[in-house]
Amino acid sequence: MTEIAEDIIVEDTRVLLVDDQELVRSGLRKILRPKDGFTIVGECSDGGEVVDAVVAHQPHVVVMDLRMRRVDGIEATRRLQELPAPPRVLALTTFNDDQLLSGALRAGAAGFILKDSSAESLVRAVHSVARDGACLDPAITARVLRDYRGSSSRAADRRVEDILTSREYDVLALIGRGSSNSEIADRLDISNVTVKSHIRHIFDKLGLRDRAAAIVFAFDRGIVVPERREESPY
Repeated sequence: MTEIAEDIIVEDTRVLLVDDQELVRSGLRKILRPKDGFTIVGECSDGGEVVDAVVAHQPHVVVMDLRMRRVDGIEATRRLQELPAPPRVLALTTFNDDQLLSGALRAGAAGFILKDSSAESLVRAVHSVARDGACLDPAITARVLRDYRGSSSRAADRRVEDILTSREYDVLALIGRGSSNSEIADRLDISNVTVKSHIRHIFDKLGLRDRAAAIVFAFDRGIVVPERREESPY
């Protein structure tokens, strides 16, 4: 199993696993271990079970498969947003599910991770969304934009540089690259409080709902250039 990097923040993150395959859930349990700051509080084999499980177990993060037989992950994510304090949702999917991924973002997911990602990437992703961050795999974000493009942003017809200050622009670029607030603070030599203030102003000026929307916006406007990932021929 891939060793987890020492710089990952270890905290008590309560996780609910949602996948209709026991083998997948078993693999997730082995990766999201207590030694890395996780407690698996429950499991669901269908999206229709998720709301009741969240109410019962109060997870911080739901790792949600998007393809399930009865109620899929998009509908389950949408239902969770109706709760008074919904948990963060990390969508779990395959490389070719572009339309599902854009649907998950619209439904309120904080991001997505591919099923063939490394154990370390999954650990980082769950910790990130638990800290009110987002996780969008750069290798496929550009493709997802085909369906997500159009955004609710109020900045559609204006240059971003004319709307944001230079420092806000730098913060948005770092958000787009997946940096946490503390990483942004270190990179720009500013305080975490200042980072949060910049992010609040960015969201307000651009009409963005959350960090996931900000990442998509950054890719959409070319502020961040997506990485290339070749599809397997098999």
